[in-house]
Formats: sequence, C-alpha cells, structure tokens
Amino acid sequence: MRRSPADTALAHGFGGAKDLPIPSELAIAGAVAALVVSFTVLAMAWRNPRYDAATSGRPAPAWLDTLVSSRAFEAVLRALGMAFFLYVGMAAVFGQDTLINPFFGSFYVLLWVGIVPASLLFGPFFKAVSPARTLSKLFARVSGVEGEQGLFRYPERLGYWPAALALLAFVWFELVYPHATELGPVRLWCAAYLGIMLIGSALFGGTFLAHADPFEVYSTLVGKLSVWGHRGDTLVIRSPLANLDTVAVRPGLVAVVGVLFGSTAFDSFRESTWWLQLVQSTDIGRVLPDTLALLVFTGGVAVVLAAATMATGVSAEVERRLLPDLFAHSVVPIIVGYMVAHYLTYFVQQGQLTLIQLSDPLQEGADYLGTADMQVSYWLALHPTFLAVTKVLAVVTGHVLGVVAAHDRAVRLLPQRHQLTGQLPLLFAMVGFTVGGLYLLFAA
Repeated sequence: MRRSPADTALAHGFGGAKDLPIPSELAIAGAVAALVVSFTVLAMAWRNPRYDAATSGRPAPAWLDTLVSSRAFEAVLRALGMAFFLYVGMAAVFGQDTLINPFFGSFYVLLWVGIVPASLLFGPFFKAVSPARTLSKLFARVSGVEGEQGLFRYPERLGYWPAALALLAFVWFELVYPHATELGPVRLWCAAYLGIMLIGSALFGGTFLAHADPFEVYSTLVGKLSVWGHRGDTLVIRSPLANLDTVAVRPGLVAVVGVLFGSTAFDSFRESTWWLQLVQSTDIGRVLPDTLALLVFTGGVAVVLAAATMATGVSAEVERRLLPDLFAHSVVPIIVGYMVAHYLTYFVQQGQLTLIQLSDPLQEGADYLGTADMQVSYWLALHPTFLAVTKVLAVVTGHVLGVVAAHDRAVRLLPQRHQLTGQLPLLFAMVGFTVGGLYLLFAA
C-alpha cells in the first residue's frame, strides 16, 4: 500500500511555514534575545538554589490526597484505561484497514501526542491508566509475586536506556517506516510492545515499567511540569519548575530527552523542501536516508547536551561524567514547548476526528459514543496569526524555563567560581536549539 498525503497527515504532525505568517528572522531574534535576557536576570537575581524536594510545595487538600491515594480511585482509573484499551483493541483486531479506523488516531494522536497535555494537567497520567502496568499487577497478584519487585532486581546501571531504545523504535516506526499507517504493522508493533513490557515486568516488577515503558517514562517526565507532586506519601502542590527539579537522575536520561527532542525536530526537517528534493533525487528511497537523519538528530541533541554540560569546572563532590544526566531535566520544558508548537494543529484537528471515528470502531455505521455526528472545528487553521504567536511563544517559553531549571541546578552543583561561566556552554547550546527549532518550524 502506497502512502497517500492523508496517511502522512495522520502519522505525523502538520504545521510549519503555512501556519506562521510572521517573519522567521523576527521570531528567531526575539527568542534568542529572550534567552539572553533571562540568563542575565538570573545571574544577577538568582544566586542561591531555590528548589528542594524535601521542602518545596504545600500539601494538597486532605480530601484530595485521600481520594487520589485510595485503592478505589486507582481501581477506577485502571478500569477506565483497560476499557479504552480493549475498545480500541477491538477496532485494531476486527476493524477495517482504512484510515477511518480509530485505532490509528488513538495510537498516533490520543496516545503519543495526547500524553503531553494529559500529563501537564494530571501529572504522570499514563502510569495510572497503562494497560501494561494493569496487566502486570493482575499477573503479579495471581502468581503471588510482589508487583514492584519481580523475580529479579532491576540493574541500576541500565537506568532509562531501555526506554530510550523503545522511544527510538517508536519514532522510527512513526516517522520513517513506510507502512506506518497499515493496520498489520501497527498491530504488530503494539503487540511486541505489550509483550516486552509484560515479560520485563514479570522479571523485574513495576520497576522495569518505570524505566523501560516508553510511554510511561515520557508521561512521567512531562508530568514533572505539572503542579502535582509527592513528598513521601503526601500529595503536594508545587510550582512546575520545583516539581521538575525532582526528576530522578539515572543513566540514559540524556538519551531519552535526546530522542524526544531530536525526533520532533526531525519530523519538521523531513518535510523541508531541501530534504525532500535531496531524497527524491536518489534511487535508494527514503528509509535509509531518513533513518540516518533521525539518528543524527537524536544523537546530536544528546551529544550537544553532554558536551555543553561537561564543559565546566566541577567540585570534588560531583563527577564530570554525571553532569549530563544531572542537567538533562532542563531539556524537558524545551521538548514540551516544541511538541506544542509542532503538533498543536495536528492534535486539535485529528484529535476531534478520532473522537468522531471512535463511535464506529468497526466502520459499520454505528454511533456507540454519540460522537459520530460531531463536526471538526478548524478554528485554529482559520486564525493563522493567533496560531503563529502561540507556536513561537511555546518554543520561547520552553527554552526560558529550561534556562531557569539549568541555572538553579548549576548554583547548587557547581563551584562558586564556575556557577555563571560554567553555564555559558549550556546557554549557547540552548540558543542553538532555539534557532534550529524555530528555523525548522518555519521551513517545514
């Protein structure tokens, strides 16, 4: 089956120059100025670390803490997650191999892109509804094995590396694989994902899912920019940046953020006129060059981040090789900002279409959810100036928040004589990310 333009629209976000009726030079210059001004203000006014997981935030209302920590609340969320999984699974198994099958929209739109707004609003949303985690808990209960322990202890040295590889496998499948909008391959990918997660959780318990499930790790990282956090077993309300400071630092975190940010940038790059002309002028097809470009983008982000964070003086208490993972959390706001800028139109319009299609999972003219008669609103597409400003502000805001997060970590970790000069390489890297991200957004 050859991929049509409609296929590409479903599998990838659409946006770019056609949505941005403002000069790219002005947007890029303004973004760079915002970063430089932010760093200057922080250098003068932010001399001591302000975020401490042990003290930051205030307890949530007692009734809310009681509710979200109750077994009944957890059971309801898991039941809803499994019900949706089975409903979409019915469309995947028994539905037709056409683009109106809601399985595609649920996978590429509601799951992959929808993770961002859901996690920003509710925290680590996917962990609470994950079918893999729910099935793992059920199997553990039946077998009598402690759910979070498994048969073996998860190796600390692996950290987030399994999640990074799984995320790379997903973005390659979505952005490079030429049959990513055919029912068979997508079903196979999902079956392989679920099988690996269940086997891994049987061996290493829930710890495996927290480190290897690509969607759970992604949701947890983005959820750190929500206002919901925990201090021990107590639900607390924190500022998003204070919450972001609590990201668990483990091996492979740089690789995770590299894949998330680099793949989104690649999605813009692959639709640029220059790249399309280049790959179409060869006889080798798109898979190999797109694969190499994806690896360059994802690996390039990780390498630039690692080099920028290690190019500074360190105290005797901190090993230089640990700095990339210690500062990797500062890239999370950048990822969110660019995801919003790149996928906003796609999520709003294709998300509505998916909700309409979900009422008829088998394409038989049914209206199970009462949404079949809904109409897609194209309000965003009809207001290009508002859309342009929103996208640019998303990118700029993400980078400014990244600078703030990196600055607070720097004044805590770096020797006093390096607290400002040591941040300059990372600032230059973020300026490069800003310029490159906006350029690709306009050029796509």
